Amino acid sequence: MKRKWLLALMMIGITILIVTGCGKENGTPASLSTQQNQNNSSLTVKVLDIGQGDAILIRAAGQTVLVDTGDIGTRDKLVEYIRKEGITTIDKVIITHPHADHLGGMPGILENFKVNQIYDSGQTTTTALYRKYLSLVQKKGIPFKVLTAGTEIEIANDIKLKFFAPEKPFITESELNNNSIVAKLIYRNFSMLLTGDAEKESEERMVKTYRTELKSSVLKVGHHGSNTSSSVAFLKAVAPEAAIISLGANNDYHHPHPATLKRYEEAKVKVYRTDINGTVTINSDGKTYTITKEK
Repeated sequence: MKRKWLLALMMIGITILIVTGCGKENGTPASLSTQQNQNNSSLTVKVLDIGQGDAILIRAAGQTVLVDTGDIGTRDKLVEYIRKEGITTIDKVIITHPHADHLGGMPGILENFKVNQIYDSGQTTTTALYRKYLSLVQKKGIPFKVLTAGTEIEIANDIKLKFFAPEKPFITESELNNNSIVAKLIYRNFSMLLTGDAEKESEERMVKTYRTELKSSVLKVGHHGSNTSSSVAFLKAVAPEAAIISLGANNDYHHPHPATLKRYEEAKVKVYRTDINGTVTINSDGKTYTITKEK
């Protein structure tokens, strides 16, 4: 009986994907546009201090985008933070991959805020958390799309997200980290690369396909500063001026890895950490940018 119930839920997920479609059609990159705001305002990105996980809040021209939602244990903290920002509607939620430290806060988001659009990588798992996520998406009838490399999403006017991963076919179906969504946030002369938990294999694929396009002002470090990410070739291609690691204090994984920190030091990249600096805020007018630490 349990097996039949699980199969039914997985079929719901498949149905959602079929009905709503994906970010690419006939192999041609798709542009997923939203209503444009005629007033160009500044861009604010907050890498939230959400413990051992990722949650990144992007706000510009009245639009709100949330990339990942932290872990299950910090769900209430995420909801409280977004409420304090005065947000009642989230225009887009992007789940880079379905591990609990990126998907864990999604039930709290769906139950407390109006969500206009959801995107994810198209990867599936059999966890109770993932099944609840699919069930809530269907129950609320929220539009859903799968993102793949080559897709672009316009946030407002000249602010957009361009996606470099995952590229089909996946780097093995069961490897969730290496098939994370990787997005470059672009606002005129400013850019920030959001990497989910992409590891070395994904980095190698992106360098091969998008080498010159990877260069970004700021890098959200992959996989919480693990030694499986931030390869030398990838850092050389991105060439960031600053990097931000989202992680929990004294975490069980011993992130960030000393070898990873050394690579950033040798590349002369300024590193910010949510476990030490709290929420890290980036503001940009499209020409210059500032980075502010909470503590």
